[in-house]
Amino acid sequence: MLKFHLTAKSQNRKLGPIPASTSSRETCPASCPFAKQNGGGCFADGGPQAIHWAAVTAGKRGDDYFTFLDKIAALPKGQLWRMNVSGDLQNPNSVLGRRALVQLTEANRGKRGFTYSHHPLKPAVVQAFKAATANGFTVNASCQSETEADAAVANGLRAVMVVRKAESRRFWQSQGGNKVVVCPAAYREGQNCKTCQLCHARPQDVIIAFPAHGASYRKAEQALG
Repeated sequence: MLKFHLTAKSQNRKLGPIPASTSSRETCPASCPFAKQNGGGCFADGGPQAIHWAAVTAGKRGDDYFTFLDKIAALPKGQLWRMNVSGDLQNPNSVLGRRALVQLTEANRGKRGFTYSHHPLKPAVVQAFKAATANGFTVNASCQSETEADAAVANGLRAVMVVRKAESRRFWQSQGGNKVVVCPAAYREGQNCKTCQLCHARPQDVIIAFPAHGASYRKAEQALG
């Protein structure tokens, strides 16, 4: 059974003191380029988050999905929170997964949830992500290249992408004419999700870039386009 764990106040420096969740590893799509079977590079496979993720995946921590949704619904009005520090949405390429996203969006009503997803962007998934975002739960399509991010934006999605750790630019324009902004928490002292909030609300033509990080960042860079 999949498990979903909500931490009431994150201790992660880049997140800041906001609620944040972790989902069983099985929610991650097999196609994710950072998955172990595809070469690795996921930041969540190292450090304290890896230990926590393993416990959630093993069923030692966390709740069933409907109990988790009750906890989201009980968050204060206007609360900013992050879904999935590690893990992903339940497979939106399935009817059950899309229904789960609708239920999550409903639980989030009046709150300001956001997440990232590596699930393949088939037409039904694009529509599901757009609907969730339009209704207050922002789903950012996770991309490995500027080209992929531009394509996601062209499909009406919010997009983020991984860039090399050594990337020195802070802002630039993509080949598709979109604005690229490097996550401020990656380089600015004292900045975090609570103070930034771009991953929840921003113009559609703004792509957020995350420099590869974590112990396996070199592996992550190998997956970049």
